[in-house]
Amino acid sequence: MQNENQKRETFIRFQHRILSMKQEKLVKLLFELIKNSKRSDRDLAKTLDISQPTVTRLRKNLEKEAIEQYTVIPDLSYMGFDIVAFTFARSKELVQPLWEKGKKWGSQQPNVVFLSSGQGMSEDALMVSVHKDYANFVKFYQAFRRDWGPVLQDFNTFLISVRGSFLMKPFSFNYLIEAHRET
Repeated sequence: MQNENQKRETFIRFQHRILSMKQEKLVKLLFELIKNSKRSDRDLAKTLDISQPTVTRLRKNLEKEAIEQYTVIPDLSYMGFDIVAFTFARSKELVQPLWEKGKKWGSQQPNVVFLSSGQGMSEDALMVSVHKDYANFVKFYQAFRRDWGPVLQDFNTFLISVRGSFLMKPFSFNYLIEAHRET
């Protein structure tokens, strides 16, 4: 009986080791895709020292579980945008009843690139929006106040001029590669 238990424990340890090796490969592949998502599976296989079919299978798993979308991070000024607005808000009532309304409203606002509940600075929501210029931001802000003013206790906006602000570190997920190495 004890021999059977030992076999079962050995098998469970083996399964955990296999799963952790697969997870490690998935994470390595994800970081390689963050560096450059246009790379071929063949090139990724060489870099990761695994077979191309394995890379293809792992990529498909990542696309189901961990990759929201493939995208580029553009130079906003090249696209004609100058203002990035971070709006922090606090609702008068619990945030949860407003989630569906916020989700619907946010999906109708092409300037809104991120909208979420959260906590900090006495606020419970954050919105990030992008605007061509200050006049465009004011028009958006007036609509925001009209639509959300009655249910918000407070909101504050922090503006960044893409062309006029001193950029100390550009936005990129590539920094996560080094941060992951440090942990």
